Parts: sequence; C-alpha cells; structure tokens
Amino acid sequence: MMSTILFTINDETFEATLTENETTQVLIEQLPLEITMNDLNANEKYFDLDQSLPTQSEQVNFIENGDFMLYGGRTIVLFYKDFETPYSYTRLGKVSQPENLASVLGKGNVDVRIEWKDEQV
Repeated sequence: MMSTILFTINDETFEATLTENETTQVLIEQLPLEITMNDLNANEKYFDLDQSLPTQSEQVNFIENGDFMLYGGRTIVLFYKDFETPYSYTRLGKVSQPENLASVLGKGNVDVRIEWKDEQV
C-alpha cells in the first residue's frame, strides 16, 4: 500500500508518495501540520519538529527536486533543486510532480500545510 500526503503552498497542492518506513509511520501520526518552513541555501525548505522521529539515515549522495527527507531526528526538509550532497538523511518521500515546486516555494520562508491524503492505493 502506498501512502500519499499533500503539501499545500500558496494555494498550490503537491502530492507526495511516502517511503514505507518507521519514520513516516510516526510522522503520519502528527499530521496535519501547519508550519513555516525556512529557506536554506536556495535549494531547500526546512522545519524543526517538536519531537524527534525514528531515523534510518543513509548517505544519499544526490538530492533531487521534490525529495522529502529527515535531517537528524527532528528536521524535515523539502528540496526544490537537484544537487550533490555529502550529508545523510532518512528518506520520507518524494513529490510526484515537482516541476513548478521551486517557483511556488519562492525565496525566503513559506507557510506550508502537510496533510494525509484520504484515499490509499
């Protein structure tokens, strides 16, 4: 079964398919989230959760536009550009159609709603 969440940013909605792991199961229990994500390096938006999630970190080597990951135990990150990285992350999921994600996220901080999509495949 594939789990899907929705990111709503400036009245635009993006679907993301979650990775099946313990981390996403715990994250789902915290949804919906209404958060302000901060910009970092003009390639990602991040938010520090109140509580740590279980981690399954791996060195990913390459980030793709639309990757949704956990850095450390508390920082959720939504990437909007492709680049190489030496950092380790726990995979949370991937935005299905991220083509205009960067333009919708814009520069600076952004308000984001993350919620569970009702239907399951």
